[in-house]
Amino acid sequence: MAFALLIVMASATLPSPLYGIYRLRDHLSSFMVTVIYAIYAAGTIAALLSVRFIAARAGRRGVMLGAVATMMAAAGLLAAWKALPGLLLGRFITGVAVGLVAGTAITYLIELRVSEGANASPILARNIGTAVTVGALGIGPLIGGCLAEWVKHPLTLPYLIFVALGAIALIGLATAPETGTPAPPASPDSQASSASRSVRILVPGAAATLAAFAANGLFAGLSGLFLATTLHHPSHALSGATLFLVFSSGVGAQLATSRLQASAVLVVGTISMLIGLALLVTAVRLSTPSLALFLLGGALIGAGAGAVFKGTTGLVLEATAPEDRLAMTSDLLIALFVGLSIPVIGAGVALDRGASPPDTVLGFAILVGSGLAGAGALLGHGLKTAQQPAGASSSKPPHASIQ
Repeated sequence: MAFALLIVMASATLPSPLYGIYRLRDHLSSFMVTVIYAIYAAGTIAALLSVRFIAARAGRRGVMLGAVATMMAAAGLLAAWKALPGLLLGRFITGVAVGLVAGTAITYLIELRVSEGANASPILARNIGTAVTVGALGIGPLIGGCLAEWVKHPLTLPYLIFVALGAIALIGLATAPETGTPAPPASPDSQASSASRSVRILVPGAAATLAAFAANGLFAGLSGLFLATTLHHPSHALSGATLFLVFSSGVGAQLATSRLQASAVLVVGTISMLIGLALLVTAVRLSTPSLALFLLGGALIGAGAGAVFKGTTGLVLEATAPEDRLAMTSDLLIALFVGLSIPVIGAGVALDRGASPPDTVLGFAILVGSGLAGAGALLGHGLKTAQQPAGASSSKPPHASIQ
């Protein structure tokens, strides 16, 4: 199950280091590159909005099987159709696959773990789900960048490899048990409680996730351009390795904070991101731009984003009834993919209209840092408010099994 999640999520960023080749092939502007990067987000968000209804009919395993098959179809299309329309359509279909798997996988992993017995804690499953979600986004560009640098047919071979990996994932998923069933209708009191919880916890949690992954989206969409033009390092392998560093740092941060409470993880992630943004701005605004500072800033930003996602996911799921976890996870992931895609289009527009890369990065950093700090403060206030009625109504901590 985790392997299937890894493969589909990696396909989301597989073409990131290849955009330089696409730019030359199709004579693309910086703005069009960011639009192509963001096209898959439209499919992702559409799938995330509908995945809870699909899962109620097809089950968790059915959604995962469909997601992997969709990813394979998209990869085959991208390998075969060597033109801009094929790239746009292939990225959109990839987005659908990513949305289906992202909206299902963490909940499915938790349910698989819980089904092992009454004493099985879902903490490991939740940590695996968040770590693979973030880490896979770095593995995709590492594979694509290395193949583009040292292997022939860089716009074909990476996609064919993912078709083969998808076939392996399908075989594995065929042996996995089904866990999901349609949730029973919620009572009016439960619906009111859920709505209140969404406003107090989910909204600021989603805002923090969006802000954190907006910085990751800047790297995924434009790091190759910055490396080639501002830092004068046009290597496809370096572009892929940079994204691998950013997203793998997120996994490292999640593993390093395994003993911390979700609220503490969120604080650590916020601090790491703010420091990383400051280093990124410094790296591109020096009289001689620094590759070392650029990479260090990217690593801290990636680590911070991974920790923020782990913290917000933990806080939201701790305050969510089991039957609502799929919906809550989907909402957080919508915020994640909006952050990965929409803000970077703004950066692409700014560059296309003549803004310099250093000024674009500075404005981007100010917006992301302010948004992240503000969302974190609102989330802290929402948690304090949400915990008060829970303590008054019951002596037992809500959903203690996933704290």
